[in-house]
Amino acid sequence: MQIFMVYSGFLSCCFLQLAFASTPLFEPFAIPLLLEKLSSSLPSSKVESLRYLSYCSVMYGADRMARHVETLWSSLRDAIFNSLEPISSLESEPLNIMGFRENEVATEALLLLQKVVLQNDGLFLSLIVGDEEVNLTIKSITDFKNYTDIPLHYKKKLHAVGRILSASSRASIASCNRVFESFFLCLMDALGLSGSSKDSHPEDDYMISGRLNYGALCLCIELLAACRYLVLGSEELSSTAVSAHETWCCMLQSFCHSLTEAFCCTLITSTYKDVQNAYAHAGVRGLQILATFPGSFLPVSKSIFENILTRLMSVITLNADKAFLWKLSLKALVEIGSFVDNDHESDRAPSFKGLVVEKIISLMSPGDSTMPLSLKLEAISEIGSTSLNFMLAIIQGLENAVFANLSNSFVHGNVDSAEATVELLGCFSNKLLPWFDKIGGFEEVPFQFAINVWDHIGKSTVFSIALQDKELIGATMTTVKLAVANCSEESQSIIIQKALNVLSSCTSFLSKESICGVTPTELEASQLNHGLNSFPCRDKWVVSLFASVIIALRPQTEIPNVKLVLHVFITTLLSGYVPAAQALGSIVNKLPLKTNATDTSDSCSLEAALDIIFSTSLWTSDDNSLLRRCRGDGNEIGLSCLRLSNSSGRLLEVHAIVGLAWIGKGLLMRGHGKVKDITMTILSYLLSDSDSVELSLKQNTLKDGTPQDVLSLMKSAADAFRVLMSDSETCLNRRFHAVIRPLYKQRYFSTMMPILLSSVAKSDLSITRSMLYRVFAHIISDTPLSAILTEANKLIPILLDNLSILSEDISDKDVIYNVLLVLSGILTDKNGQEAVVENVHMIIGRLLGLISYPHMMTIGQCICATGPSRIRDELDDPDGRPVFSPVHKLISVPIIQCLVAMSVLPHAKIYPMRTQVLRAMSNALDDPKRAVREEAVRCRQAWLKILHLY
Repeated sequence: MQIFMVYSGFLSCCFLQLAFASTPLFEPFAIPLLLEKLSSSLPSSKVESLRYLSYCSVMYGADRMARHVETLWSSLRDAIFNSLEPISSLESEPLNIMGFRENEVATEALLLLQKVVLQNDGLFLSLIVGDEEVNLTIKSITDFKNYTDIPLHYKKKLHAVGRILSASSRASIASCNRVFESFFLCLMDALGLSGSSKDSHPEDDYMISGRLNYGALCLCIELLAACRYLVLGSEELSSTAVSAHETWCCMLQSFCHSLTEAFCCTLITSTYKDVQNAYAHAGVRGLQILATFPGSFLPVSKSIFENILTRLMSVITLNADKAFLWKLSLKALVEIGSFVDNDHESDRAPSFKGLVVEKIISLMSPGDSTMPLSLKLEAISEIGSTSLNFMLAIIQGLENAVFANLSNSFVHGNVDSAEATVELLGCFSNKLLPWFDKIGGFEEVPFQFAINVWDHIGKSTVFSIALQDKELIGATMTTVKLAVANCSEESQSIIIQKALNVLSSCTSFLSKESICGVTPTELEASQLNHGLNSFPCRDKWVVSLFASVIIALRPQTEIPNVKLVLHVFITTLLSGYVPAAQALGSIVNKLPLKTNATDTSDSCSLEAALDIIFSTSLWTSDDNSLLRRCRGDGNEIGLSCLRLSNSSGRLLEVHAIVGLAWIGKGLLMRGHGKVKDITMTILSYLLSDSDSVELSLKQNTLKDGTPQDVLSLMKSAADAFRVLMSDSETCLNRRFHAVIRPLYKQRYFSTMMPILLSSVAKSDLSITRSMLYRVFAHIISDTPLSAILTEANKLIPILLDNLSILSEDISDKDVIYNVLLVLSGILTDKNGQEAVVENVHMIIGRLLGLISYPHMMTIGQCICATGPSRIRDELDDPDGRPVFSPVHKLISVPIIQCLVAMSVLPHAKIYPMRTQVLRAMSNALDDPKRAVREEAVRCRQAWLKILHLY
């Protein structure tokens, strides 16, 4: 209804405007009426009047509008002068060099001014040029030389005059000539600049003495911007091409060199921040305007253009500590680079590439300490984004820097080089690769990077890196994954073959020649004798990067020698290496169900891969034949064959559970039925022999490990369901081409709920129930709300019991938060209202009990549970600084929000609980956290309304 009313009002306004301009005969009545409306104190009336005037002036024609030019000019001048608002800081809105923000009234007034000047060129422009207030403002420039000397009201006038002159100059070539003839030389005198004759050499050094007049500087920049606008417009309209012999062009060419030097002088740092920011902003903008005149129209010579680039680059390299000036200069270089790339006829591209692109690339060398690496990467990514040619050069330079630092890390164990490599790879994966992905059609860049990585690893023989090993491997793996994911099937096939060749050279995984004759058991034994941490550093790198390649492959890409690959990952995952488990999950997710007759001998179907995975001795016990795989037609995997051996120790079983979880996730996402066997195997750790486990924990008489070992094993089994259901950013997602069956989470939820509810009902042991509730929380936390709402009646009591049980264990604080989010979803959705009403007393009682939840959560755990954005919203102090917070304060916010949502339920149901809720909110009002206090106020007000109704 509101949209309809707004649209109706818009149509009424348009029809009225058409009516006003329907005939020139309305001019004697309409224009005075609109000018009178323009004097209104309401901004909306002013804007509407200006739009009507703009439309009517064109329809009535120049002759009829000439009768009103004096009144119109007076009204427009007043509207512009009185419609500027000061801004708090030049740093917050750097587009306005005088420190004022134009509102809608000023914008519309300037558009009308430009239109009327074009329509009544000589007549209206004469009023502007001869206006007493305009001339007085310009003449008063010399009274206030420095920025700090200019009073606020005069700054406002100066800005208004600048915008008026700019709009007038933009109207036409003739108006630009007239404005330049009237004011340009006056401004040059105020700046103390002199022009150059044909006999002089403008490239000679030009000395600027003293601080420049700030007012004259700003007006000069407004005129330059208008000239550039005029030239760009003339290039688009060939019928109005600008001649280089125009008055304004000749005057600008005469002063171009001295203006450039004047603008460069403003870049010199000052002890006063506000003064420096004001002059720097004006100077950088002036240099940017001069450098971006079109190449076909050159008031700026090539030498001056290169001088501008050199000066701006000197700021980038030498003034990194001046943040405002540095960012302004970088932004100007980006604008210049974009303009050079779009100006195809210009010969400035080689100059920009040589003076800017190659210079910034040279800063990436390992020994360069000109500026912080983070600023170098910001500059290189921003400048590269201006042009494909520039970006290709930058990519090459960045790759060279990556491999130079990587070699320094490998050979000498240099910590600084390792840290630099991590930053370089972060820039490559987060900024440069997405840029190529956005423009499309440049697969060669990620392909070549992946190949170069494997060439580098294959040639490297000395690995001395230690302290930063984990972080460096992680960054390299992420970049390789993203690069491989952006490649086609053909390119991925080349990469995987290259990676497999390097893998076969690792002593830990046997040689390429001997691998063909080795049995799976021998391969497993050769690697199980020592964990992954005992591998040579090079082999550890190889298997890590190989896992990254496997994770990022497309389903159509064939993996050569897949049996070897499977055995390598199986044995390394049992050493606790999660990427190996993720790679196995990716393989079973993407392998074809069946192989074709035309496939090579290396081809492997999903069924064959599962046979290989679950027939290894690592999953079974040698001394218990019941645990061995029951071989039949090969189409089923029995529960007993997946039950892991206790003989290898609890830690090995924990690693195996993690591996099973990721394998199960790959099968679950593609909708494969065998995920049920894996699920039941993992669940069996929580259900089987629970009586003996409980008794042994009480008596501390466990034979196969300490009570802590058993609890750790059970918790790992419960947390495996979080792996199964949660969305992963590191693998098995759309970015890495996972096979995803629609609604797979909903189906798994529907399958698991009866099993879990039945298991909870049958279990009398606290440990088992606690772990089952943990499983329940993981599954329900990642299930779409629509599926949960259909079972809300059954689930709400379990959710409340879940909160009660999990609140007893400090390690379950993040799980509690996720369950609360599910509960809040049910409470706030109208489809869950019926179930909520039936359990309203239980829900409120449990929520009130959780408000005083005592355990503490670190900021890192908070981020894992909720995400960075939610933490920033909820854990800011009154000054906006991020702080550390107890978990009860983090949990209090969604709890109180749930109570607010319940305040709209039928009052007869919730009225008996009002006293307890209001008492809890009174305590929450004293909470030191702002977010909690704000929610408590909302909740108290909502529940007080219920009290006042009775």
